[in-house]
Amino acid sequence: CVLMVAIYALGGISGANFNPAVSVTLGISKTMGGPGLDWATVGIYSAVQSVAGVAAALSYAALFGESFNLAPAKGFNGFHAGLCELLYTFMLCFVVLNVAVARKNAQEQGQYYGLAIGFVIIAGAFGAGAVSGGCFNPAVALGIDISSLYYGFGWCIPYIVCELVGAALAAAAFKFIRPEDFGGERNEKTELASEFLGTYFLVLTVGLNVLGKSLAGAFSIAASLTSMIYALGDVSGAHFNPAVTVSILASGRAQDLTPGK
Repeated sequence: CVLMVAIYALGGISGANFNPAVSVTLGISKTMGGPGLDWATVGIYSAVQSVAGVAAALSYAALFGESFNLAPAKGFNGFHAGLCELLYTFMLCFVVLNVAVARKNAQEQGQYYGLAIGFVIIAGAFGAGAVSGGCFNPAVALGIDISSLYYGFGWCIPYIVCELVGAALAAAAFKFIRPEDFGGERNEKTELASEFLGTYFLVLTVGLNVLGKSLAGAFSIAASLTSMIYALGDVSGAHFNPAVTVSILASGRAQDLTPGK
């Protein structure tokens, strides 16, 4: 996907945020004493990202001679769309924090971060896209709304609010899941929270794909699972499935199901 390619291409230059919500979650993380960005950089990045989003939207509108309106899909309202935007923006920012920002990444020097982040968009677009359109990015929401002024303007405001709330919640969850990045110590609660979040987003993506009659349900669900395994595998083992936990226990190969500290 284009996000994954762009992350690998430009991550070494700017950090490859490409999303004001991601920049904001990095600012909140740093404010809480963890890794992230200073607010001056967050502001500059967000402004540039927003301008780029509008420019891109005007470009596709000019190329096709038409645009499309930003609004909840038929049969859904603002609450439904806002909740989808909040949840999958949370997932996106949370995965970014865990696979690209957490201090353990400097030691691992893994190259999977672009794949993990890109797969969140696949999970959310096929799942929640049928409800909200699947923006998960204030720059996307603003660009779409401005490029379709002919059809009306305004839905970008609640979309952006929900996306930024998701970004803030992701930073708070990151601090809880990885207290060692904030001067604390990991404990059993962090491992249980890890299993809860991974399982929640897996099942949420399953349900949304099935109910939305997605044509790429298997890909979307697998992408959700992949992203959360990369994000949380070193915290709880990333089972996200009672059958997996029972299987590991029955194998007799793991006396302690929690990962080594």
